[in-house]
Amino acid sequence: MEGDGHISLPSLGVTTLNRVLNPRIVFTSHIENLGSYAYIQSQLGGIGRFQLYGNNVLRYIIGDIKGITVLVNLISGKLRTPKNERLNDLILFINQKYCLNLPNSNLDISCMSSNSWFAGFTDADGHFGVKIVEARPKSDKRKRSVSTNISLKFRLDQRCYDKPNKSTMSPVMQLIAGFFFQRS
Repeated sequence: MEGDGHISLPSLGVTTLNRVLNPRIVFTSHIENLGSYAYIQSQLGGIGRFQLYGNNVLRYIIGDIKGITVLVNLISGKLRTPKNERLNDLILFINQKYCLNLPNSNLDISCMSSNSWFAGFTDADGHFGVKIVEARPKSDKRKRSVSTNISLKFRLDQRCYDKPNKSTMSPVMQLIAGFFFQRS
């Protein structure tokens, strides 16, 4: 959710086409991940629908109140980024619109190694890389020889601010950095 998902909240009222807009939870991925999302959909009781965007973008959209409520109950208290604020905006919206009484989601402040949050976040927005360079001697074009070496890299990219609520991503990125530094 925090990597490849977003929560869409409509303005109150109706559209120019006189349609009532409902909130949606949308996951965006490459079409090659359809099997994974179909499995997730089956585990969630068949909620949501798929939409192909362009040639290779897949959207898994949960827009009915039953499906949204199921997902809210599953992820509540498990988010670490500003998307938790957006989740609380969604909870407020559906509580008011559908006369529900869902509690707000607390930010997950548990130890990063206590659950699989970091693995999912990295899968969406990061990667690990391995680079192997073979030895090369000096030559007319190369002033120095190069020794055989291997490097391991981890990269996680995030925008500085979460757009919907204009919150900084710095706290969660500092939390992740601290997680690595305390392990070394």
